[in-house]
Amino acid sequence: MDSNGLESSRRLMAEGGVHPRAIAVFAHSYGILASGETGLLAEPDLEPVAELPRLADLDTDPEAARAAMAATAVVKLNGGLGTSMGMDRAKSLLEVRPGKSFLDIIAEQILALRAEYGVGLPVVFMDSFRTSDDTLAALAAHPGLATDGLPLDFLQNREPKLRSDDLTPVSWPADPTLEWCPPGHGDIYTALDASGLLRALLDKGYRYLFVSNADNLGARPDPALAAWFAQSGAPFAAEFCRRTAADRKGGHLARRAADGQLVLRESAQTRPEDEDAFGDIDRHKFFNTNNLWLDLAALDAVLQANDGVLGLPIIRNVKTVDPADPSSPEVIQIETAMGAAIGVFEGAAAIEVDRSRFLPVKATSDLLVLRSDAYELVDGAQVRLAPSRSAAPLVELDKPYKLVGDFDARFPQGAPSLIECEKLTVKGDWTFGRDVRAVGVAAVSAEGSPGTIPDGTVLGG
Repeated sequence: MDSNGLESSRRLMAEGGVHPRAIAVFAHSYGILASGETGLLAEPDLEPVAELPRLADLDTDPEAARAAMAATAVVKLNGGLGTSMGMDRAKSLLEVRPGKSFLDIIAEQILALRAEYGVGLPVVFMDSFRTSDDTLAALAAHPGLATDGLPLDFLQNREPKLRSDDLTPVSWPADPTLEWCPPGHGDIYTALDASGLLRALLDKGYRYLFVSNADNLGARPDPALAAWFAQSGAPFAAEFCRRTAADRKGGHLARRAADGQLVLRESAQTRPEDEDAFGDIDRHKFFNTNNLWLDLAALDAVLQANDGVLGLPIIRNVKTVDPADPSSPEVIQIETAMGAAIGVFEGAAAIEVDRSRFLPVKATSDLLVLRSDAYELVDGAQVRLAPSRSAAPLVELDKPYKLVGDFDARFPQGAPSLIECEKLTVKGDWTFGRDVRAVGVAAVSAEGSPGTIPDGTVLGG
């Protein structure tokens, strides 16, 4: 390993305008990486979590809910470009309901809660340098959303990608922007601190922060959860759902056997010999929704005591410098997960929520379901399953639908009706007509494609 790797990285970050606190956090993570530590959590060192308190069982006093909401601010993670779906701008700009993007619905949720509870409830978006301009332009359609004295967004940090052979910053003259990467969403703590937003929120009297992904419209700031968190006295809490077979790859909750501390284990932190245990949904029952509650005073105290370094476990993410060119040099991106802070704060808490609070859009198949009549907007822009449904339909789309532009072109009349659908599988390349319905378990064969599914067709049933 080149002993100058860290110093070269520090110099690049300083020249690139990265905040000194973010450079210090990177240096801490670099030291862990260079020491050979992988961040793996071995199964023998963990114990399963059998049960959690449940949101559904909370008996919340309305005044306690209002008081907690009055002390709460909201941050939405909005740095993603949706590149896996062929996008080059903020994924939150995608239309998810007729005439409404993720950003529109988030704004409506916040404004409705402010009106209902008579509270300030500021919302701030953590953007990347690629998403900030478009996001702020889109939010201009909601002039009442900004809070006096607080920004509408702040920027996540960036760090150099490291050559895997010697841990020096990679050089890629063909596209120098590819030499940099975000540090994972665990950067939120550093970005809150370095941007001054953490101090600004505290100075304005806010005590609690609700954090979630902008592409998860189920993550509306919930007053009952706000009251529960305020009354718990915990410095940190996370929302978890029960795992199903579809959740075997997601990060799960566990306890460290040594001290009983709650921890989050991601798939990238799992040893090969522990993969079966990681995927055992009867042993490890709860997966992370990435909906978090923070005590801002507790966060500030920990950061100030440690010079801005929270000390999250690292994730060693191996890629090529150009993701589209597998022959380009192999690099390591040092990342952290924001949910992993549950293992940092003594006394951290967890609560079980239902799937209505976890509606991420990671692929066009998720987008199709959210655009369909299987969901509806109710009561202050809450996204809910249609009353006749107990679970969302499962949709599998073939490769011609992977990119948003191609996907939209194949559904020119909007999503087919999925309200009576259990599962829809589409093979081949088909353009859907108007008023197409999928019923029960429906499948479209690749035979005869490319082609058109005529208006009014009923699939399955």
